[in-house]
Amino acid sequence: MLNLIQLKVLAAVARHGSVTDAAKELHYSQPSVSHYLARLETATGAKLVQRVGRGIRLTPDGQLLADRAAEILGRVDAATTELAARIGLQTGRVRLAANASTLSTIVPTAAAALAEAHPGLELGLFDSHPAESFQLLRSGQLDVALTFLSAHTPMRDDGFRLVHIGDDSINLISRQADDSVANHRDSAWIGGCEWCQNELTTVCQHEGFAPRVGSVSDDMVVVQALVAAGNGVTTLPGLALRAHRRPDVHATELTGFPRRIYAATYGDPPDPPAVAAVVTALAEAAASMGLVRKMTA
Repeated sequence: MLNLIQLKVLAAVARHGSVTDAAKELHYSQPSVSHYLARLETATGAKLVQRVGRGIRLTPDGQLLADRAAEILGRVDAATTELAARIGLQTGRVRLAANASTLSTIVPTAAAALAEAHPGLELGLFDSHPAESFQLLRSGQLDVALTFLSAHTPMRDDGFRLVHIGDDSINLISRQADDSVANHRDSAWIGGCEWCQNELTTVCQHEGFAPRVGSVSDDMVVVQALVAAGNGVTTLPGLALRAHRRPDVHATELTGFPRRIYAATYGDPPDPPAVAAVVTALAEAAASMGLVRKMTA
């Protein structure tokens, strides 16, 4: 009776025309490959290979069986992939981290869609700054991080894979309407997390000055309260304003400084089916909110 290991060996020999190279590909010893070929000839009653000089070649019967072996192995691989996808999307847990502005807007929309499409999939959610999220991804404590890069931040190429799901706006938050960053060269500024503050600094430097940061908070509610109380001005992404907007502050969209939002994973592709489903849901949620991908990644 034929078995998959024998067919796998024959297909490898057919590809390479060499027992030695087939053994290297399969991580078998040469005697093992020869043994499997002999067993296969015994099982079929046919001469499948013949020696030619220092190499071997398949007989017509061997080539016929090798062609069928490739088809069979391909179908087995496809069935295994399909089954893994079904199992991966029916059960399991995906750990997702995001910062406040995306965790309160994109993530709930994506979570609702996932719950309807894959009710057996558990989504664990964590509030985390981008820098911390990348560290947690690398250490295996997260599966996906919803993060952002400013338009002037270089792309990461250290094992993280980023799917660009949309662009958010950056807005000047102040107490006066139709304001501009240039008007606040001497104002106190309210900083946030490391990445948010870098974003703020880039905006101010574009106007030729360094911001004087007098207060620090990464809470969109607190920041707007401080601005309303006259404690300074700041910048916030558009998603933060969708999540919470005070009526006594004004937002002026700043052109030329889009915040690029990414779903990040770590490790060699492809992502497990459940993780891939979460990334797809995040992209679809962002698109449903009008976060058009204006910039390529």
